[in-house]
Amino acid sequence: MGEKIGLIAGGGSFPLLFAAEAKKAGREVFVVGLNDITPKEIEQYAAKTEWFRLGNVGGPIDFLRNNGVRQALMVGNIPHVNIFGGILPDLRCAKLLFKLRDKKANAIFAAVAEELASDGIEIASSATLLEHLLVKPGVLAGKHLDSDTIKTAAYGWRAAKALAALDIGLTVVLRDQVVVAAEGIEGTDECIKRGGALTRAKGGALTVVKVARPGQDMRFDLPVAGALTLKVMAEAGATTLVLEAGKTLILGMEEFLAAAKETGVTVIGADDSTFPQK
Repeated sequence: MGEKIGLIAGGGSFPLLFAAEAKKAGREVFVVGLNDITPKEIEQYAAKTEWFRLGNVGGPIDFLRNNGVRQALMVGNIPHVNIFGGILPDLRCAKLLFKLRDKKANAIFAAVAEELASDGIEIASSATLLEHLLVKPGVLAGKHLDSDTIKTAAYGWRAAKALAALDIGLTVVLRDQVVVAAEGIEGTDECIKRGGALTRAKGGALTVVKVARPGQDMRFDLPVAGALTLKVMAEAGATTLVLEAGKTLILGMEEFLAAAKETGVTVIGADDSTFPQK
């Protein structure tokens, strides 16, 4: 049997991508599924799957520990708005929430990781087995940026980094060095849609910049991008996507590059050296 690895799976395609890669690598994947959040298709890649309601912390830890899992990943979307209501915490979760310094995503994930560690389960990097899908510096798709777009992207990089430092969001949408939408709790795609709706009647192309948090913890809440985001961008009138290299995962590289070609969106991998701070 292969080496065991746990997967605490949220929503979206990220958990499916990891589970498929892990199975292909010969790993035994033990999946903690979240009711009404985790895609059911995850079961086809798992050695064993157990389903829990959001807010149950003790059950998933017992499931992983009882199956001999000592390393796990936390990947996928979990609607952050649920923290304000809609979850029924077990005793262990209630104690965890009580001790939180705030209810930002990073604080919650860090607290869960500490709780798992107390039972001998280490949370690994979200890029485990997926390092080949991390964004590389340079042009991933499309053409090199013109001088005006470079100026807009550079301003957007600074704005997105400021937003991320406050743990508000990771994405900004810009036109002509003006931020027309900044990501909040709604997520990247909804932020892009909002930016498009606000500027559609004005014309002109939009630029989208998505970054990692300063000192990004690679274990959780890693920035991701996929083909759907490019399609949302095209509908919103956005023609350029800047992603932070080395810290952003592309969910399905072939589909992503095909969507970039289809939509005509230029995709750039960047880091702090690409847009030096003034």
